[in-house]
Amino acid sequence: VQLQASGGGLVQAGDSLRLSCAASGRTFSSNVMGWFRQAPGKEREFVAAISRSGGSTSYADSVKGRFTISRDNTKNTMYLQMNSLKPEDTAVYHCAARGGVELRRFSYEYNWWGQGTQVTVSS
Repeated sequence: VQLQASGGGLVQAGDSLRLSCAASGRTFSSNVMGWFRQAPGKEREFVAAISRSGGSTSYADSVKGRFTISRDNTKNTMYLQMNSLKPEDTAVYHCAARGGVELRRFSYEYNWWGQGTQVTVSS
């Protein structure tokens, strides 16, 4: 699976951004998809995951209620709608895919990764 994340940028606190992750290769709908982020000097952390059909989602506590993960299997694309952004959301955001059915939160459980898109939130 090849993954390409896009949509990052520089915004102010309170603004919104929508990230996209375009997939090619292995059938998109066969994969659980996830978003992770990594801030400078910090470990990569889980943000959100979505089931193969899109019917189930999982979020990190730090983004719950502000971020929404979704997918469009007809377009082979996953999204992350980010509202009420905070400076602590600043990071490189990576999309990832795994071949199982469970929604997992650890990066080692994902098989394929995109290159990442930078999100910077100024105060």
